[in-house]
Amino acid sequence: MASVELPARGRLEARLDELVVENRFTIAVVFPALGAVTLLASAEGLLPGPLSFNPYFLLFGVAVMRLPLVAGLAPVFTRRAAAGFAALCGYTYAVELVGVRTGYPYGAFEYGIDLGPMVAGIPAALPLFFVPLVVNAYLLSLLLFGDAARRATVRVPVVAAAVVGMDLVLDPGAVAVGFWAYEAGGLYYGVPWLNFAGWVLSATVSVLLVDAALDRERVLGRLESCRFMLDDLVSFVILWGTINLYFGNWVPAALSAAYGYGLYRTDRFDFPER
Repeated sequence: MASVELPARGRLEARLDELVVENRFTIAVVFPALGAVTLLASAEGLLPGPLSFNPYFLLFGVAVMRLPLVAGLAPVFTRRAAAGFAALCGYTYAVELVGVRTGYPYGAFEYGIDLGPMVAGIPAALPLFFVPLVVNAYLLSLLLFGDAARRATVRVPVVAAAVVGMDLVLDPGAVAVGFWAYEAGGLYYGVPWLNFAGWVLSATVSVLLVDAALDRERVLGRLESCRFMLDDLVSFVILWGTINLYFGNWVPAALSAAYGYGLYRTDRFDFPER
């Protein structure tokens, strides 16, 4: 029987899957481990100028670590999803612009290193940093809460809480390595509590947008068949867990380990032998 050729989109999705599967350990473990070492070496002044906090190396590394999430979502990414994610990106820029100009809702802060091209004082790649946190929290919560997550009254607050929890890990590590600094400091490892109140707002809005954009049943089906779909969260745990441990940020490090345990509960640590 003659084989049926996949349409162009199907071929691209299949190739992305193949690329991630063939390089899964490198993408999900080696890249974040090297990223942590590089960021720490930069923070300690151990790298020469051109390499220290090099924004293009940084963006390249982040983009590579996002590949499993991109490949995982590709088959369930519809026009509705595209519209919803476009709205989420727009919200991400808007709330960051307000934050930079007014100090609300995250607290007054300044970027400390070059995070790539800037637009109106905001990193152009901002959605690349923020949107995956929301999606990873969404996917993890769907798996961990099972049938209970079918109810929006459970799903939305649980995912929003998971997003805020990720910021409780990320922000102290980012402050420690010098990504940004809050003008008034803060009791939580240099981060003001106003920042997390702002994240409650942003997380809730973002989760509502993601929930409206994605077909949950199709996403659940893809999660069941795609073993690497949460590998970006594995990278998050390794990268920010390592950085927080290095600086003695014990609460963020423990929270990072909690996300690692959540991943363990979903039975996702199954990197194939090469």
